[in-house]
Amino acid sequence: MDLDHLMSTYSQLPVAFERGEGAWLWDTQGKKYLDAISGVAVNGLGHNHPAVVAAICQQAARVIHTSNIYHIPRQKELAERLTQVTGMERAFFCNSGAEANEAAIKLARLHGHQQGIANPAIVVADNSFHGRTLATLTATGNRKVQAGFEPLVQGFLRVSYNDIEALRTIAKNSTNVVAVLLEPVQGEGGINIPSADYLPKVRELCDEFGWLMMLDEVQTGMGRTGKWLGYQHSSIFPDVVTLAKALGNGFPIGACLGRGAAANVFQPGNHASTFGGNPLACSAALAVINTLESEKLPQRAAQLGDYLLSRFRQALEGNAMVKAIRGKGLMLGIELVQPCGELVRKALEQGLLINVTAERIVRLLPPLVMTDADADLLVERLTAIIADFAASHAKVA
Repeated sequence: MDLDHLMSTYSQLPVAFERGEGAWLWDTQGKKYLDAISGVAVNGLGHNHPAVVAAICQQAARVIHTSNIYHIPRQKELAERLTQVTGMERAFFCNSGAEANEAAIKLARLHGHQQGIANPAIVVADNSFHGRTLATLTATGNRKVQAGFEPLVQGFLRVSYNDIEALRTIAKNSTNVVAVLLEPVQGEGGINIPSADYLPKVRELCDEFGWLMMLDEVQTGMGRTGKWLGYQHSSIFPDVVTLAKALGNGFPIGACLGRGAAANVFQPGNHASTFGGNPLACSAALAVINTLESEKLPQRAAQLGDYLLSRFRQALEGNAMVKAIRGKGLMLGIELVQPCGELVRKALEQGLLINVTAERIVRLLPPLVMTDADADLLVERLTAIIADFAASHAKVA
């Protein structure tokens, strides 16, 4: 395939897909692959879901785009549905997770200035991932994505994830903090799941010091963890939530949701997005929400995630190459004792699509519509691949 006219921003695998259905994809040569990564948590409803296809086709035949200087009924309908399932109050629509997080960062800074804070700061976590715009890559806790793009954006303070005492130390020593931005489960960082009381304690600190609690649900949202949103595993409500990825099931759309004071920070002229919330994107997202609800897919994610965790732990028990197996709903990570990026190509050869993140964690983000038979096949193929990997490295050692 000729890539001469593409900027080299991806190290692409030697395959191209031409059609998909459910948890399966077919390449241009007709080979069939089980998709256990869902476009990195995007295709929650799998591929070619009839409800999403119909919504896009029907809306495209009417009107695709109008400016946000006019009323967009589908946008208002989507905002209403999102507030119903999230408990938030108002929404701003954009086109991606990075844009949603950028909106949250701007909202927090504007809120700080409105409170008389000249240099507002946002607390973020190590090993986080929030995007690749200048502000969001600065917020990201991964030096590799920041390297070469200095000077970075000022106004961020970093703490260890799942360390409430580190956050308390910031609270005691900083007077210009206006918000905390966290992921309910760190995806790119390695499927890092905090203790059950972490987010509630963050909420308490935010209330005590007048900070906005902002949660990046770009990867954890839309049923992925077994609830509509990751924070719904506890009884708290954040002030700001960001969404994207699975919201459109592949059609680009992002959202920044606000509650309480955060819902009213932005006023006309403060922020905008040319394509954000256009009729086509909103129609796709509405179809996603309606399908998640009617087919009870968040509940399905919880059940299937527990099943997969149990099966993997049983199948990989005693394998010295495996350090830990963890998950929340259909966010699963199998941590190995050494870098394992080569497993992505080995799995591809076996008709399985996976991802390796943080060098040593096999990350699985299968579609919420994955069948029990598909799940069993995933366990069978992946455990065999890991076993072969372990055996080959044992011989080298």
